[in-house]
Amino acid sequence: MRNSARPLGRAWPARLAGALLCLAVAVIHVTDQGGFPGSKAPKYVAVLYYVLETAGVLTAVLLLTRGVRPGWFLAVGVAAGPILGYLLSRGPGLPDYSSDIGNWTEPLGLLSLAVEGLLLILSVSCWLSVRKASPRIGAAS
Repeated sequence: MRNSARPLGRAWPARLAGALLCLAVAVIHVTDQGGFPGSKAPKYVAVLYYVLETAGVLTAVLLLTRGVRPGWFLAVGVAAGPILGYLLSRGPGLPDYSSDIGNWTEPLGLLSLAVEGLLLILSVSCWLSVRKASPRIGAAS
C-alpha cells in the first residue's frame, strides 16, 4: 500500500523556507565580500564566493519551481560548503588566506552559520523525504 502523504520536501512551506534560506546565504556572502563585485582575496576565495552566491540563487529557483529533488540536493551543498569554508578559514587557514584564523566570533560569520545550519537540517531532511518517496528508475515494481 502506498503512503498518500506528501513528502516534506514537496510541501510548499518547506520549499519556500529552503528558497529563502538559500537566498539569505547568497546575500550574507555578497555582504561579506563588500558588495558586488566583491573584494575577497586571494582570487580563488572570491571565485568560491561567486559560485556559492550563484548556486544559492539557482537553488532557490529550483525549489520554487519543479526541480524539487535536485533543488534539495543542491541546497545541501549551499549549506555545507560555507560551513566547511568557515571551519577551515578560522581553523588551520586556507592557502594564501590566513586573515580569519581564530576569528570565530565575527557577527556576520555567526549569522551565516546559523542560516546555513538551518538550511542544512531542512535540506537533508527534505531531500531524504523526496528521495524515499520517488520511485527509482529501473526498480522492479
